[in-house]
Amino acid sequence: MTIEFAQRMKDYEEGIFQVLNEKKLEREKAGGRVFNFSVGTPDFKPPQHIVDALSEAAKIPENYKYSLRDIPELISAVEQRYDKRYGVKLEDNEIMSVYGSQEGISHIAFTIVNPGDIVLVPDPGYPVFSIGPSLAGANIVPYKLYEEKGYLPDLNEIEKAYGAGAPAGQRAKCIIVSYPLNPVCKCAPDSFYDELIAFAKRNNIFVIHDNAYSDIVYDGKVGKSFLAFEGAKEVGVEFYSLSKSFNYTGARMSFVVGNKDLVAAFKRLRSQIDYGIFLPVQYGAIAALTGPDDCVKEQCKEYEKRRNALCDGLTNIGWKFERSQGSMFAWTAIPEKYGSDDVKFVMDLFEKTGVLCTPGSSFGDLGKGHVRFALVLPVEVIDEAVNIIAESGILK
Repeated sequence: MTIEFAQRMKDYEEGIFQVLNEKKLEREKAGGRVFNFSVGTPDFKPPQHIVDALSEAAKIPENYKYSLRDIPELISAVEQRYDKRYGVKLEDNEIMSVYGSQEGISHIAFTIVNPGDIVLVPDPGYPVFSIGPSLAGANIVPYKLYEEKGYLPDLNEIEKAYGAGAPAGQRAKCIIVSYPLNPVCKCAPDSFYDELIAFAKRNNIFVIHDNAYSDIVYDGKVGKSFLAFEGAKEVGVEFYSLSKSFNYTGARMSFVVGNKDLVAAFKRLRSQIDYGIFLPVQYGAIAALTGPDDCVKEQCKEYEKRRNALCDGLTNIGWKFERSQGSMFAWTAIPEKYGSDDVKFVMDLFEKTGVLCTPGSSFGDLGKGHVRFALVLPVEVIDEAVNIIAESGILK
């Protein structure tokens, strides 16, 4: 039998993380050591009070039925978290859980995008920002982010090309934004959000903000929510995840919050494709959202130590790494002798040192010639990796 696959499958090659993982497994099988900085999976444990809440709920047979909805205690916990952490007042109808932000971003475009509608996505940016809307038939248009402009979009240029004054077929329906931005590790100033909201109102462009890393911001600064800025709920929604702040990654617990009309439409869509988050996972999330923040703050301090060890350590051996402003990653250009061939550099680095990172081209055209490191190893291991890179001669 010959299976003729859907045309869209031609757009989805094997993910770079799968390719790198195969390389890692090959080296380990041969007895080689691997310093895996490629995947942003936290190596910290979830706080015990979260594990206990999930475990106790998992002992109750009744909790193994379809949940069908977010339980009221969970909605209340999100409201408490946003009020306490961001100073944002949320209503019940402005909140819905999703199976992780990746799943949510993959599906949300189906509620607002018709085939051919333009969706603006960051370049460089996380791949699902493009993949999600493309599944809904969107016309994906990358907006360019340049280091010299602080990796912030030029909203004036975007407005000229895709705003309300553009021809009908060129007007954007939606823009996806995320700060701190994975992979480039930059935060946005408060003024940017005010400009973004005004831009969205003028041009009737809906904003989707991915807020995965606001609890991992460095140098004494505090991460904020897009919804904390006046008018944000009128023009957009935000994804808020428990994965990185609370190491709840495998539980796949995130929320879409903000514009009530979009949340209602998204609920209607998702009612056709799932039966709700597993109840013990919801109870664990309640414990996370209503519990103490000490563990989150201490974890951020540890990430900052790792950032300093990696960025300063590599800079000291001749590979300039600017310190990340936020997120659990570090980002920089590859050595000049490799030009823009980041894939070759990543493979050579791995062969010579066992240090595995991610080529920047995985995150868009402007990612070429760069690499991303995930801060998922302890400081002493990072120090060891830096020494091995220095000794390898790859930077000479």
